[in-house]
Amino acid sequence: MAGVKRKETVDTKSVDRLAKVLGAFDENLNFLTRELGIVAYVEGVKIRLEGEDEAVRVGSKVLNALVELASQGEEIDESRIAYCVELAKEGREEEIATLSAGTVAITARGKQIKCKTVGQKAYVDAIRKNTVVFGVGPAGTGKTYLAVCMAVSAFKSKQVEKIILTRPAVEAGEKLGFLPGDLQTKVDPYLRPLYDALQEMLGLETYAKLMERGAIEVAPLAYMRGRTLSNAFIILDEAQNATREQMKMFLTRMGEGSKTVVTGDVTQIDLDGKQSGLVHATKILDGVEGIAVCKLTAKDVVRHPLVMRIIRAYEADEEKPKKDKKSETAQTGGEKGE
Repeated sequence: MAGVKRKETVDTKSVDRLAKVLGAFDENLNFLTRELGIVAYVEGVKIRLEGEDEAVRVGSKVLNALVELASQGEEIDESRIAYCVELAKEGREEEIATLSAGTVAITARGKQIKCKTVGQKAYVDAIRKNTVVFGVGPAGTGKTYLAVCMAVSAFKSKQVEKIILTRPAVEAGEKLGFLPGDLQTKVDPYLRPLYDALQEMLGLETYAKLMERGAIEVAPLAYMRGRTLSNAFIILDEAQNATREQMKMFLTRMGEGSKTVVTGDVTQIDLDGKQSGLVHATKILDGVEGIAVCKLTAKDVVRHPLVMRIIRAYEADEEKPKKDKKSETAQTGGEKGE
């Protein structure tokens, strides 16, 4: 039996807003209609939606939210539309407008960096309010990039005197000693995402000067041992590959006036059977005063919309063995213990 049909019209109120919402060659509107399985007609500066009742209801909410974003000068693309659809389906479309409020940082070229998802906003707010923040989530959620943005912002406003970036040098089967060159050359491939983010925020010339005078330090995690890091913004990236011992060592390096952000993806652990220090730390430190644990999800992915679908496919595949195992245990009467 066919579902109840519905028609709704959204008024963009201006040609400029309409153009932003539609996108080049109507690509934004076409993406929205494909996602929801509805049809749309442009009538002057209004957009009329037709289709199944619930799909049109969601589409109308999304379009109204996009019009509001367009009125605030925000760019609209497929990833943002996909995210708006997710929020609208959950009845949280009013949260979309809050994303344009406040700038995280400004790049060397004058581009304003703003949070693109509710999860990102909660993460940035947590960094502002807490001394230690764990940002855990899949690739593409902006964990590292936003942490670097916050570090540069804190440095420019003289809240800290130094930025320290570190990560475990753990890769598939290769150790630093087997790579050619001096220490800097050896660690460069591991720390490239951090370099790229810093250079975008500061500009190549300023970045080089700050590196030269030691105001920015980039080093492998092993070189943090025995130090006290005061008046610094410290970022530990790829923390899922830090052992429990390394994580404890790192967290206890923090001195007066410092702020620490730990980022990682617990689905990408390369520790050959050892327990991840990130997994352990988020369990035992969650709820400790001054520490916040922010868990980003596939909904917070701000890369191509396909990345979100890829992550969900992998998550669904990982759930299958768990369900199969539960089913097997139920069939055998749960005779075997864990």
